[in-house]
Amino acid sequence: MPHPLPWYIAGLLIGLIVPALLLLGNKPFGISSNFRHICAATAPCGIEFFSHDWKRSGLWNLTFLAGVCAGAAIAAWVAPPAPIHLSPRVVADLQAAGVHDFTGLVPREIFSWSGLLTLRGLVAIVVGGFLVGFGTAYAGGCTSGHAIAGLADRQLASLIAVCGFFAGGLFASYLLLPLLV
Repeated sequence: MPHPLPWYIAGLLIGLIVPALLLLGNKPFGISSNFRHICAATAPCGIEFFSHDWKRSGLWNLTFLAGVCAGAAIAAWVAPPAPIHLSPRVVADLQAAGVHDFTGLVPREIFSWSGLLTLRGLVAIVVGGFLVGFGTAYAGGCTSGHAIAGLADRQLASLIAVCGFFAGGLFASYLLLPLLV
């Protein structure tokens, strides 16, 4: 069954986000700033980083995040699950690492509650989550904000951040992931 939304339509819609946000009043685009807004709204703990008027500065991003979550939930409910196609080399590498169940969206031997309760799973989630949070705060945004909006706005900081994201992804894929799987 073909994907319900072809890449050329999805790419066009993503590309139209930046001009639409400019027309709506130069709204920022990204997901990572929502964590700061959620912390400011739900846990006013006296930390200066979270002390800001989240209703004025973050309501747009929180609405965007809610739309992303609602859209994903609707798509998961409506769209039938599509089979994942992996190259024979990837399948062989995963089988050599002990992964044998390829029936779902992700390997259940890696992404499961029992996998999370292992030392490797805990390190991957906790340390990985910390590094992602630290990286987005240090880079001043996440991959979507820098790669879509920042590059479209020709920001040098976004180009450097996107290069760093790709370098980090390659490093993690080829050096760290084999140690964790």
